[in-house]
Amino acid sequence: MAKKENKSAKKENSKNKKSFFKDFKAELKKVVWPTPKQLFNNTVVVITIVLVVAAIVFVLDVAFESLNKHGVEKIKSSITTLNETNSNNTTEETNTNNNSTSSEETNVENSQKNTEQENTEQENAE
Repeated sequence: MAKKENKSAKKENSKNKKSFFKDFKAELKKVVWPTPKQLFNNTVVVITIVLVVAAIVFVLDVAFESLNKHGVEKIKSSITTLNETNSNNTTEETNTNNNSTSSEETNVENSQKNTEQENTEQENAE
């Protein structure tokens, strides 16, 4: 029984293939093919649209690249300026603190000297 099924399946396959190609050929005959003039016009339109879109993409790419480049440079310069300002402020604060400390030390030393001089003068007066 299996042999009969194989033979009938092979016959159906060959019939299907033949009918497929016959149907395929019939469908191709139904197709309305463009005239050479229509083909040329449509080809020109497609190529024109592709070139216009390519030009737009190119212009946008160049514009965004330059904006990105200049934007990054501005950010770098602003960060550098901020860092310099912060370092200057830190240096000034350090100098101010050192000057304050030095002034305080000098004041303490001067007051000690004044006290010693007063003590010496009192001793000499007695």
